[in-house]
Amino acid sequence: MLTLILSRHGQAAEGDAMLGGQLDVPLLPAGRREAEALADRLAGVRLDRIVASPMLRALETAQTVARGRPIELDERLRELDYGRWEGLTYAEIDARDPDLRARWEHDPAATHAPGGESGDDVAARALHFLVDLIAVEELPSSGAQYHRHSPDPGGSRGIVSEAQAEADGERRVLVVAHGTFNRILLCVALGIPTRDYRRRFLQDRANLTVLRYERGGSADEAQLVLANDVGHLRAPGQAPWG
Repeated sequence: MLTLILSRHGQAAEGDAMLGGQLDVPLLPAGRREAEALADRLAGVRLDRIVASPMLRALETAQTVARGRPIELDERLRELDYGRWEGLTYAEIDARDPDLRARWEHDPAATHAPGGESGDDVAARALHFLVDLIAVEELPSSGAQYHRHSPDPGGSRGIVSEAQAEADGERRVLVVAHGTFNRILLCVALGIPTRDYRRRFLQDRANLTVLRYERGGSADEAQLVLANDVGHLRAPGQAPWG
């Protein structure tokens, strides 16, 4: 079994109002605090691998969570390239390219940002990453016994101890990437049309989203275990979701 723990970087310098896919900027102080909260949430949780986008804001978030553990960088996890829209607000994009913006809103999978990528381009990267991840992580380790914990794979798994999960051969991989990339990866992993990524999914900063692959499953057969959980970023009495 492969458990993929997915997160987005903390708040970065470009701000949420701008499209900053390829702008390589560091975390703001608020973003570092978000990353620390995520690290605290995962403290004591076994992570077999940590993989991050090489972009600075994702790498800094992953380093905060890793607390000295090794991090693998993967170019396929980079954010969508918005081309000439990089660094612009939505209002500025509407003023410059109103027709293209309208087409992008209607179908962001097939529509390329000017000089940049489409959602389908990113989906191809995400699929390639997932296929490789599954192929590597589902190689049986010595002595591991793989089995389903329930005859209904979508039913409740119940509480499984850390020792039992490890003995059963569960592999856990933390992936730290970006808002748009993550939403597109979720479409790929759950068999949802890429054009719906902006409508169907949220990815708040430093959230926890968890996917599970049973042994033998393909890249588009993930189970959604946890979605956009930001309880670690909320004060007592606040709703623990984004």
